[in-house]
Amino acid sequence: MIGRIAGRLDYRGDDHVLIDVRGVGYIVHVSERTMAALPGPGEAVTLWTDLLVREDLLQLFGFTSLMEKEWHRLLMSVQGVGAKASLAILGALGADGVSRAIALGDWNAIKAARGIGPKTAQRVVNELKDKAPAVMAMAGAGAGEAPPLVEDDAPGVPPAAAPAAMPAARPDAAAQSEALSALRNLGYAPGEAASAVATVLNETPEADTAALIRAALRLLAPKG
Repeated sequence: MIGRIAGRLDYRGDDHVLIDVRGVGYIVHVSERTMAALPGPGEAVTLWTDLLVREDLLQLFGFTSLMEKEWHRLLMSVQGVGAKASLAILGALGADGVSRAIALGDWNAIKAARGIGPKTAQRVVNELKDKAPAVMAMAGAGAGEAPPLVEDDAPGVPPAAAPAAMPAARPDAAAQSEALSALRNLGYAPGEAASAVATVLNETPEADTAALIRAALRLLAPKG
């Protein structure tokens, strides 16, 4: 299994890139959002990858973070969601957006992705809502962007002055993970904790850990 790839970006296609690794070119399919985050041709690049194996097909998919890769794996487990649909959802919302939409049960946000109908969007939310807390927690648990690992003396990869910068993790990632952990320690179910944290982050994306916990507790407090 190919879990990560590092090399020189040779060219960009509509939905894929070619990465030269020590003289071997790998075609890696990516979402629109990931494509926009990649450097230009000739620059060093590193992606987390997932290999799709079928009888008549081998396809490699690339992601800028393990969180994005994990959502791709989970989305692919939903009936009616193939690789193309998964990349469309991730391209439209990003890994953080998918986490929040699913945690909040917001299937309309999922439906906004190209080619995703209402029934499929509802199925995604219903089947993956319980998985959202664990994936959201990955954002602050060292599962961020893929580190640049291109060796300067690797054959076929010319030395670069500096590794290509990958997109940084969202500033709220650690706060999100810590708030989820705190709420679970207080006895709240993972699903309701994730939904409360996602709601707060939608309203105040800049909230730190303490503010997240306070606001989430207000949402979770019994009404009446």
